[in-house]
Amino acid sequence: MDIAADDLRQRCFLSLAVLGALYLAAVTLRLLDCLGLPSLLRRPTNLRRRYGAWAVVTGPTSGIGRSMALELARRGLSVVLIGRDPDRLCDISDAITRNHAVQTKTVVFDLSLVSTTQGDEAMRRLREAVEGLDVGVLVNNAGVAKPCAVYLHEFDVEAWMRMVRVNLWALTEVAAAVLPGMAARGRGAVVNIGSGSTEAIPSFPLYTVYAATKRYVAQFSRSLYVEYRSKGIDVQCQATSQACSLTNGHPQSSRPHLHSTARLAKQQWCPTVCVQAIKANASLLVHTVHLLADLYHVLNSIKVKPQAG
Repeated sequence: MDIAADDLRQRCFLSLAVLGALYLAAVTLRLLDCLGLPSLLRRPTNLRRRYGAWAVVTGPTSGIGRSMALELARRGLSVVLIGRDPDRLCDISDAITRNHAVQTKTVVFDLSLVSTTQGDEAMRRLREAVEGLDVGVLVNNAGVAKPCAVYLHEFDVEAWMRMVRVNLWALTEVAAAVLPGMAARGRGAVVNIGSGSTEAIPSFPLYTVYAATKRYVAQFSRSLYVEYRSKGIDVQCQATSQACSLTNGHPQSSRPHLHSTARLAKQQWCPTVCVQAIKANASLLVHTVHLLADLYHVLNSIKVKPQAG
């Protein structure tokens, strides 16, 4: 009996050990896929040949959007630039055409006015701008992070609705405007800029509405990928962290003092990290549905360190 019992215990232990090893392997492979490490073994994707000659980028005048627009132009794609400031749109348009042999179009569109009369008119102009173009890549980058680090009751409801309109409604409407052409051509890619706040932590107090809108972006991207993959369209959500969510090197916050201890250390190296991360992420577009963009970049740019300030 003792021998039989010992044999049974050993079999049970071995079975549990095998199940544990399989689970660990599955989690590890999923993490590596999210980080984009398998793509290191692949050649960079020729985005123009795979998807099309034009890209559409929202919020292209600073930060991630500007870096993405410049990188797509460097890879040979002409760019439709969508933003609310005509002067800044002209600036990024000039920067692209001056350095790259591609075309640009600009659409003045305050995305916080989506679903209003003015927003409907701007959406009509956007549809006219992309009509007839071989739009292969859409980068839904525009987003609002303010107000932030505040209780929900501390700001007027309209401020939160503006965030919802930009982060959620505009992203959906712009995607709906571009997807019909992609589906008709049987190719395309949609990149939605999400947030690490929806992936790394279970809750994000004082940033409640922002985190909720970015959770929508993540789920929207996953479902859209399944919905359109049979039509040749890739969909990716790039979940960035604060390192790539800067304007001129400074964290976005309605309470600047909350970041004062980190600002000097970050303002020198974060813009460089962001640009290099965008270059890496562009190569990963076809290879992963949900990309923890900053984590991937950290593993591939470990030599980039904060400068003494």
